[in-house]
Amino acid sequence: MCKRPKEDPIGTMELTTTIFYVFALVLVLSALKVITAKNPVHSALFLVLAFFTAAAIWMILKAEFLAILLLLVYVGAVMVLFLFVVMMIDIDIEHLRRDFWTYVPMASIIGALIIAEMAIVLVRNFIGTTNAVLPPGAQDPNYSNTAALGKLIYTDYIYAFEVAGIILLVAIIAAVALTLRRRKDVKAQDVGAQLRVRRDERVRLVKLPAEGRAEADAAAAANKN
Repeated sequence: MCKRPKEDPIGTMELTTTIFYVFALVLVLSALKVITAKNPVHSALFLVLAFFTAAAIWMILKAEFLAILLLLVYVGAVMVLFLFVVMMIDIDIEHLRRDFWTYVPMASIIGALIIAEMAIVLVRNFIGTTNAVLPPGAQDPNYSNTAALGKLIYTDYIYAFEVAGIILLVAIIAAVALTLRRRKDVKAQDVGAQLRVRRDERVRLVKLPAEGRAEADAAAAANKN
């Protein structure tokens, strides 16, 4: 009778850890190339690679919904828009290179703030804890990652979710307002003004005396001859 080989959880865990570190290395390198590449199109392509690698890491962490969402929204929509914009706009790369060092101080301050915020969050949650961080185990066959995430968002994080929705709504309204503003250097058709126009505003009837009209007709006939 053939026996079923037993699973090796230690070997599986080591393989998963190795894959995670490989993907993490690819993610870091692609993120560095996004800000160091000389060609904007190459930067956008490296950003696509970073998104794909982050989605793969989320798949390892059993966050399938977030991984698919990252691929569909960012890679499938946002990055395609970025590529179209970068390829259609004539960017003066030499000007960007010349003024690169003028933005370094502000970029360094913002980067330091981001690193400090992430450090505070990580130290608060992981430093000093005695419980080992284990990979997620096998779930029930009827377990739905999407349902669990939706339940968590609409219960524990409902206020943060509502605030994020309000911020996005304000951003959309601001983008539409900036796009539809009247500019003096651009000619646009105002359909509403065309529909509200009256005859008196466009046509003016002028009455000429009969003698003046006859003289004008005679002068015109003389010019023709």
